[in-house]
Amino acid sequence: MTDALTTLEAADGVAVLTLDRPEKRNALSLALRKEIVERLDALEKNEVVRAVVLTGAAPAFCAGFDRSELAGGEMAQVFADAMEYHRRVFTFAKPLIAAVNGPALGGGCDLAAMCDFRLASSTAVFGQPQVKFGAAAFYDLMRSVLGSGPAREMCLTGRTYDAVEAREVGLVNRVVEPAELLEAARALAREIAALPEGIPEDAKRGFIALQPRLFES
Repeated sequence: MTDALTTLEAADGVAVLTLDRPEKRNALSLALRKEIVERLDALEKNEVVRAVVLTGAAPAFCAGFDRSELAGGEMAQVFADAMEYHRRVFTFAKPLIAAVNGPALGGGCDLAAMCDFRLASSTAVFGQPQVKFGAAAFYDLMRSVLGSGPAREMCLTGRTYDAVEAREVGLVNRVVEPAELLEAARALAREIAALPEGIPEDAKRGFIALQPRLFES
């Protein structure tokens, strides 16, 4: 992929998709969102890959939407244009594990939340700080993961949560040391990929059928 903004590697039935804009802290530009959708579409069709790990090039997991593309003030239009990206991640047909290696803020927190579950480095940070400069948090998404009380607090205050607190409120499944994160996520994905044929796929179909339809047009 020419001028790729992601990298992809696959082995043992597992693909690792890495956001690769480290100089922008992997901010979700229009081009990066489009590439994520293209990568996920290809992975859905790949019969060898049975589980996917999503992570970011250091030092961040994802800093959210690219604020340089919001400079014109048309945030509502930007988010409307991003509906298909959100829908494709949220309804991806295979198990999707977020390996959160650093800050996951705003749209980056949403990206992690749209995965099936999350492993976090002890250095990871989560939150919806965009509310402090006038951009609303996606409460319905956060509520689907955290429940009403913690989601309201996160979306109203805009404060950040370290990895341990994120685990306490239910956003993170497991916290590991930074050097162990990617291998822990790969090992978990390999465990899923080794399940009998149809089990992960049927489970994911069940998850999608029962989750809220947040990104339907």
